[in-house]
Amino acid sequence: MRRLWIAFTLVMVFSFLVLGWIGTRIYQEMPPIPDQFVSTDGTIFIERGEISAGQNVWQSMGGMQVGSIWGHGSYVAPDWTADWLHREALFILNRWADEEFQSDYENLSEERQGQLVARLTELLHTNTFDQSTGVVTLNPLRLEAFQANLDHYTDVFMKGNPDYAIPPNAVTTPERVRLLSVFIFWTAWAASTDRPDDISTYTNNWPHEPLIGNRPTGDNIVWTGVSIIVLLAGIASMAWWYAVKRSEEEELPPPDSDPLALWEATSSQKATIKYFWVVSALILVQMLLGVVTAHYGVEGDGFYGFPLSDWLPYSVSRTWHVQMGLFWIATAWLAAGLFIGPLVSGEEPKGQALGVNVLFGALLLVVVGSLTGEWLSIQNKMSDAVSFYLGHQGYEYVDLGRVWQIGLMIGLLLWLFLMIRVLLPALRKTGETRQLVALLAVATGAIALFYGAGLTWGRHTHLSIVEYWRWWVVHLWVEGFFEVFATTVIAFLFMRLNLIRPGIAAAAALLSATIFLAGGIIGTCHHLYFSGTPTVALVWGSVFSALEVVPLVLVGFDATEDLRRSRTSPWVQRYRWPIYFFISVAFWNMFGAGLFGFMINPPIALYYMQGLNTTPLHGHAALFGVYGMLGIGLMLVCLRVLIPGREWKDGMLRFSFWSLNGGLMAMCILSLLPVGLMQTKASVEHSYWYARSSEFMQTDLMQTLRWMRVPGDTIFFLGAVALVLFVAGLRTGHSFRPNGSEVTEHHLEEN
Repeated sequence: MRRLWIAFTLVMVFSFLVLGWIGTRIYQEMPPIPDQFVSTDGTIFIERGEISAGQNVWQSMGGMQVGSIWGHGSYVAPDWTADWLHREALFILNRWADEEFQSDYENLSEERQGQLVARLTELLHTNTFDQSTGVVTLNPLRLEAFQANLDHYTDVFMKGNPDYAIPPNAVTTPERVRLLSVFIFWTAWAASTDRPDDISTYTNNWPHEPLIGNRPTGDNIVWTGVSIIVLLAGIASMAWWYAVKRSEEEELPPPDSDPLALWEATSSQKATIKYFWVVSALILVQMLLGVVTAHYGVEGDGFYGFPLSDWLPYSVSRTWHVQMGLFWIATAWLAAGLFIGPLVSGEEPKGQALGVNVLFGALLLVVVGSLTGEWLSIQNKMSDAVSFYLGHQGYEYVDLGRVWQIGLMIGLLLWLFLMIRVLLPALRKTGETRQLVALLAVATGAIALFYGAGLTWGRHTHLSIVEYWRWWVVHLWVEGFFEVFATTVIAFLFMRLNLIRPGIAAAAALLSATIFLAGGIIGTCHHLYFSGTPTVALVWGSVFSALEVVPLVLVGFDATEDLRRSRTSPWVQRYRWPIYFFISVAFWNMFGAGLFGFMINPPIALYYMQGLNTTPLHGHAALFGVYGMLGIGLMLVCLRVLIPGREWKDGMLRFSFWSLNGGLMAMCILSLLPVGLMQTKASVEHSYWYARSSEFMQTDLMQTLRWMRVPGDTIFFLGAVALVLFVAGLRTGHSFRPNGSEVTEHHLEEN
C-alpha cells in the first residue's frame, strides 16, 4: 500500500505542476485585448473597454447557452466566432469581386476566387497589433464589414430568429447589441490573426474556414497520431497488468447473511432521506426540460405550436436542464457520502443530524436562488453587473451567479466538515480498512476544495483564462475527483458487505484513482485546444487525454466482477438493482466516456467536431450514463440499507433501469450520433460555419434526424418517471413487498 500511496502522490504533484505551468503559458500567450481598433484612415471603431463590456452583455443574456464562442456552448444557434468570420469574409470577397470583376464572388471562376481568397487570407491573418500602444490597425473595408455584421446581429438579437431559438428582444437596445458584436468580432479577430512570429492564429487556425485559409496545423495532425500511439500502448500495458492482477486475487466466500441486515439507521442517516426526495424531483424536472430543450432544435419559438419561448426561452430551458442535472447528481453523491459516513466509522458524532439539515437548507437556497436569478438575467431584468453576481455568468456548467457560487462553496465546505468529523474515528483505527477511509477522506477534501476553481475569475477576466479555470471545475471536479470518490465508496460498500477483502478493496480503489488521475488531470487540456491557448496545451492535452481512455477500455472486467458478486448469495439479491446501476456505469464509462469521448478528443477530430452534435453525444452518455447512473445507484444503496428488513417490489425498478439505459442509447444512436457525423462531414467538406448554419441544420434530412430523438427521449423520460414513483413508493409503502411483519415506514416519515 505504501508504494501505491507514493505513486498516487507523485501523479498528483507532477500533474498539477504541469497543469499549472500550462496555465502560466496561457496567461503569457493568450490573445491580447487591444485598447482600440482603428482603420488606416484614422477612424476609431472599437474603444478601450468595449470588448469586456460586450463580454458582459453576452454573459448576462445566457452566454454559452445561446450558441457558442470558440466552439464552447450550445448547438442550436451558430458558433458566433465562425459565423462572424464567414460573414465578414463573404462581405469583403463580394466587394472585391464587384469592384474588380463586376460580379458576385460566387459567380467568379475558380482561378479568380483563388486570387481573392489568397488576398483575404493575407489581410486577415496579418497581425497589426502594436503592443506598445495597444492599438490594432485594420483596412477600412473591415470597418464596413463590421457594420454589415452589426446590422445582421441587430436583427437576430432584437427581432429574434426561430432557427436559432432566439426570441425577440434577447438583447433590448442597439447599444448593447453593438457591444455584444464588438466582443464577437474580437473572438473572430483572434481566430483569424496569426500569433507574432507564427504561422497559425491565436486559436490554432480554428475554425475551419477555407475562405480565409483556416486549415488544420501540422501540430494538429502530428499530435493526433502520437495520441493514438499512446492510447494503444496504454491499452496493451493495462491488459497485461490486468491479466497478472486477476491471477493473484483471492476469492472471498460471501457470508451466510447480510452484514447490514441488523443495521439501525442513525439520526443523520434518516436526515439524508429528504435529499433523495429532492433528487427524485429534480430528475423529473430535468428530464422535462431536456424534452423542451431538444424540441427547440426543430421548433425554435414554440413547443408543438404553443409559444412556450415567451416564458421559457431556449437559453433558460437549457441553462436549467444543465444546472439541474449537476444539482441532482451532486446532491445524490453528497447525500450518499453523509449516509455512508456512519457505516464507515460505526458511530455518529453529536450534532451530525443538525449539520445535515443545515446543509440541506443551504443547498435548497442555492438551487432556487440560482435558477431564479438565471431566468431574471436572461429576461433582461438585471444589469450586467448584477447578473454576474445574482443572475447568469454565461459559462456552461458554471452558469449560476457568483453569490450562489459562493453559497455552494460554503455548502461544500460544510459537507467536508461533516464528512471528516464522522470519518475521524475510522481514521484513528489501525488495519487495512484505514487505507480505504484515508482515500475517501482525500477524495472528499478534493471535492469540497476544487470547486473553488470556479471562483478564480471576475466580470472582466480574459475568456482564455476563464476557460482554463472553468474546465478545472467541469473536468477536474466533476470528472476527476468525483470519480475517485465514487470508486472509493463502491469499494467500501462491497467491503462492508464482506464481498471483497479490505486490503484488496483499498488497493484496487487507490490504484484506480492513480491510473485515472494520471491521464485525467493534464488531460483537462483537451478542452482548451482552440480557446486562445498556445500549442503546449494541445500537445499535453492530446497525449494525456488519450491516457484517460485506457482504464475505461477494461472496465468491463470490473462490471462482470460486480455482476458475479451480486449472484454469490441469495441475500445479495436485495442489492441487485443498485449493483446493476453500478454495472451500467461501467458500460457507459466505456461507451460514453471512452468511445464517444475519444471520438472527439484527438486534435484533428476536435478541429472539425468541436461544438457539433458529437459533443452532446459524449456529454449525455458520459454525464448521465456515468455520473447520473452512479448517483442513482448510490441513492438506491442508501435507501436499501435504511430499511434492510423489508424486501422491495422490483418491477418498477426493473422498468426504470432498462428504460433509462435503452432510452439513452436510442437517443445517442438514432439522433445525436448521425446528426453529429453529418455535421462533421459538412465541416470537413465545406466549413465549420456551414456545419452549424441554419442552411444546413434546417434541411429535411437533418430535421428528420433531430426528430428521431423523440423515441429515445420518451423511453428515457418514462424510465425517470418509474424511478421517481418507486422512490415515492418507499415513503408510502407501495414499493415494499407485503411479506414484512414489522411496520417500518416511520424511518422515512420522520424526516
